[in-house]
Order: sequence, then C-alpha cells, then structure tokens
Amino acid sequence: MSHKFFDGIIYHKRFLPVEHSFKYKFFMLDIDLDNIKTLKNGLFSINRFNLFSFLSKDHFGKKETFLENVEYLLKAHNIDKSSKIHFITLPRIMNFVFNPISLLIIKNKDNRPTKLLAEVHNYNGGRVIYDVDLEEIKANKYKGKIKKDMYVSPFFNRVGDYEFTFKYTKDAMLIKIDLFENKNRMLSAYFNGNSMEFSSKNVLKLFFKHTFLTFFVVTRTIWQSIKLKNLGLSWVKVTKEDQVRRY
Repeated sequence: MSHKFFDGIIYHKRFLPVEHSFKYKFFMLDIDLDNIKTLKNGLFSINRFNLFSFLSKDHFGKKETFLENVEYLLKAHNIDKSSKIHFITLPRIMNFVFNPISLLIIKNKDNRPTKLLAEVHNYNGGRVIYDVDLEEIKANKYKGKIKKDMYVSPFFNRVGDYEFTFKYTKDAMLIKIDLFENKNRMLSAYFNGNSMEFSSKNVLKLFFKHTFLTFFVVTRTIWQSIKLKNLGLSWVKVTKEDQVRRY
C-alpha cells in the first residue's frame, strides 16, 4: 500500500515582537495519487461518511473527483502532468476538518520532489495556492521560497516571505515554514512525523489518540490568539481579498 499516515507533533514559535511557542500532537495523511482508488478501508472512505474520510470538495477546484481538481490546478499553474504526485493533508475525522495547510508534492522521474503547491486556508473563508519550486540541499531535504500573499494570523502582516523546508523519506516527514518580514524571522512552524501503514488498524489507533484533533485545530488556534492578545500584540484586520477561495 502506497498511502501512509505520518504521526508526530506540530510546533510553533513566534520570535517578534514577543516570543511565544507551543506544540501539540498531530498527524497527516500522505496520498499517492497514482493509487487514489485504493484510499479506502473499513474505517476510511472517499467522498462519504466514515470514521476517517477524504472529500474532494475540501481541496482545490469544484470538479466531482479529486484527480480532476488536481489536473485543473496543474494546468492553471502551467505544470506538466506527472504520474508521481502525492497529496499531504489532514483527513476528516467524523466528518469534521479544518486544514490550515495541505501540500501537493510533484516529483520527477527520479522520484525526487521538485515542486510543491501549498494550499493554505485561513479562518475567514480565504484560501490561496502557493507555487513553490524546491531545491535539494542535502539527501531527501529540500528548500523553497515564496512571497506571502494572504492574511493568516491577526498578529502578522498579510505580506512577507515564506521559506519552506521539506524532508521526506519512506519513514519520516518534516514540513517546516519560516515567515520573514523585512528580513526578520517572525515565525517558525513545523510538523515532524513518523510513517504508519495505511490500514484500518492504524485508523482506529489514530482516532483514539487524536479523537478531537480537527476540532482542536480551531480551538487551540483561538486560545493561542487570546494569549497573544493578552501579551499586548495589535490586531491586523482581514481584507476582502483574503475572505475568498483563490486558485
């Protein structure tokens, strides 16, 4: 089976204007799009309710199938269709999900990631796709940079510079994002996880370990925002442009 779960932790650290950090348990699903039809078992379904599920409408375009949405996205970004594509995301748990970020990973013929399309959602109905070229800096470790172009946190400007670090092997995955404003590092956030077989047994294991994870993604963010507000940080207002789903 080519699909995997990665079970690990999320860590956030803000550097300016005040230091603040937190971490919590998290997991992600790695979908091999060559074999998306096999993304199902007794406790996991595509486009219908189950303990865990994956819905095409949650990501990218408005087509009926996820592969059609991916083809639309690749065309929109002038990317040659590749048979080596993986999608990394958080599945629905009991039909509820909020995905701050999902990654479409494009690989070359040598099975090395060359590009990622990062789908970023905010809490205001906004969505943007970042087209990031990846450069291998050491074995299985890649970096890419892109301009920030959407309001995400009420305590950061809507513009800045993102630096992505992506480490990807069959056993582990690291997704790290550094945010810079005027060349000052404002934030480092990463997910670091170890691989697990895609199976009903592991769906059940992850469910009991992360039962309310998709709910906590929202509530924990609100809680951390309250803490930052109490530290005296000023609130940045969202723009109309950042309350729509951009492609």
